[in-house]
Amino acid sequence: MIDAMRFVSSWLFRLGCVALTVALLTPAPFRFVTAPPQTLITENPHVCVHTDLIHEVDEWKIERSLSLVREMGASTIVEFFPWAYVESERGVYDWRQADRIVHHARNQDVTIIARMGLVPDWARPDDSTLNTLPPESDRYFAEFVAAFAARYAGIIDHIIIWNEPNLAFEWGFADFSPERYADLLRVVYPHARRGNPDVVVLAGALAPTLEPEDSTNGLNDLLYLERMYQAGAADYFDGLAVHTYGFNQPADAPPAPSALNFRRAELLYAIMAEHGDAHKPVYITESGWNDSPRWTYGVQPSARIAHTLDAFRIVADDWEQARRLCLWIFRHPTPRNSYRDHYTLVTPEFQIKPIYYAVQAYALGAEADGVPLWLPAPQEVR
Repeated sequence: MIDAMRFVSSWLFRLGCVALTVALLTPAPFRFVTAPPQTLITENPHVCVHTDLIHEVDEWKIERSLSLVREMGASTIVEFFPWAYVESERGVYDWRQADRIVHHARNQDVTIIARMGLVPDWARPDDSTLNTLPPESDRYFAEFVAAFAARYAGIIDHIIIWNEPNLAFEWGFADFSPERYADLLRVVYPHARRGNPDVVVLAGALAPTLEPEDSTNGLNDLLYLERMYQAGAADYFDGLAVHTYGFNQPADAPPAPSALNFRRAELLYAIMAEHGDAHKPVYITESGWNDSPRWTYGVQPSARIAHTLDAFRIVADDWEQARRLCLWIFRHPTPRNSYRDHYTLVTPEFQIKPIYYAVQAYALGAEADGVPLWLPAPQEVR
């Protein structure tokens, strides 16, 4: 009996030594430490970028991205806060990722415009897409928007309702009519204002497209906005979110109903003015050029830089109603392995592209004295 007890004690001692050795050799877990609060410096506060931080796994990458946004001189980001991610269970909110983004944006002195969308499975039919929002779930979406507006009141005071509602895809190929979208705004708007009386509700974010009335894919954004007004949407939004891409045209290419270019935004604003909404602000929440060599609508990298800077100047000098011009897209957490990677200013590996330096020079009011603005400062050779 004594020998057995000694045998067990010996093995327990050996196991303890092994466990202690493993513990001593195991690296300590990574401990993230937030940087001290920063102050954003910019000469052109209309400079803005759309980010993709909601899909970032590592917190340090959220901070690094926002630090680069601040250093570029962009005062504002547009960020997606999907309903489906926050309220996957009815009435139970998981704000952890949203809180991380908000915390680091505030720490970097960057303002957020929040985009709302994507439907949890409990609020949509079986075997439907995340974009499918049946009318009977509008009130649940409105409750989420109200909860979001209340939680971040005084921090996030601009909210975009849905994304590119004039495309069938964005409704799960269900009813995407302007009347359907007007109904959604009618339900959501009072909830948002109850959550935060000072919130600015942005409608629209319409996709620039020439799709005709009988298309099953979408509807021309000009026709869609006109019909929104006819459906009584005017009383249920405080400003218009606009998507206006340059495609392969320069920034100053003249607008026309049959043309897709940057100045198409002027035609949308003209419709607002016709309906007595000239006083409402416009936020360009997606814009930019693509420098993919393999995409039909791509341009040369140098042309992308020139068009982008011209667009910022047009907004600053000629579009008094435009509060922000937000470039799509600052950075993706992972490569898209397609032309979409050529919209970014920074790669997933945090490699900074020349377009970043060009926007930075503009935002900070840098003078070049004959040196191209997009060139980074020369580095000392050692």
